[in-house]
Amino acid sequence: MGSGALFIAVFLACVVEAVEATTIVLAAGTARDWRSATTGMAAALAVLAVIVAALGPAVSDVPLRGLRLVVGALLLVFGLQWLRKAILRASGHKARHDEGKIFAEQLAEAAGQPRRRAGLVPDWYGFTLSFKGVLLEGLEVVFIVLTFGSNARNVGLAAIAAGCAVILVAAAGLAIRTPLQRVPENTMKFVVGIMLTAFGTFWGAEGAGAHWPGSDAALLVLIPAIAVFALALVGLLRGNRQAVLAGRS
Repeated sequence: MGSGALFIAVFLACVVEAVEATTIVLAAGTARDWRSATTGMAAALAVLAVIVAALGPAVSDVPLRGLRLVVGALLLVFGLQWLRKAILRASGHKARHDEGKIFAEQLAEAAGQPRRRAGLVPDWYGFTLSFKGVLLEGLEVVFIVLTFGSNARNVGLAAIAAGCAVILVAAAGLAIRTPLQRVPENTMKFVVGIMLTAFGTFWGAEGAGAHWPGSDAALLVLIPAIAVFALALVGLLRGNRQAVLAGRS
């Protein structure tokens, strides 16, 4: 897997997670206290950095074939989950992900909680809301960094790509102080689901001893093939939904 492809794959996947984490931080800062929210975000990022630093070298020491089999299986499960939800959203069988609505719900919930100071943190609820949101979404970022980076034997580049995604989204969110509704998150989740499924299939097969024609170039066929199949499912499910709705009218 080339350095450019590694960077792009990790960056896109991490942008999606960063948007969701930023929405939680914005809600905590707007409804509660910005100092507490940003402190919670910084604390979560520090914990995640320690996890990557601790696990990165250990994962990289695993034999490549066994690593690809495990990583491929995990990515395939992870990617199929994302792709399933993206297909259901695109076909109208599941509500689209709406950061504006999520922001409003988080804002209302946070505003109704009592304020309590804890040490140097002015508002403990705002701190914990931000910390938990960033940590949970960040763990998925760590998973992406370690799986892609360790398989390519370049955890450092994967971490840089994730860092760029997180910094870009966080800076944009904190600058405008509103949820990033203009980010085409549903489309990005569809694309990332396709990529994770493709890489999971590719690496899982290699770990099991298969040899792809053209080596890494096989991804140039595998990714479009999965995309076409996913779009065909969207069309089929959308047609079935319209037929059902027409039958009820």
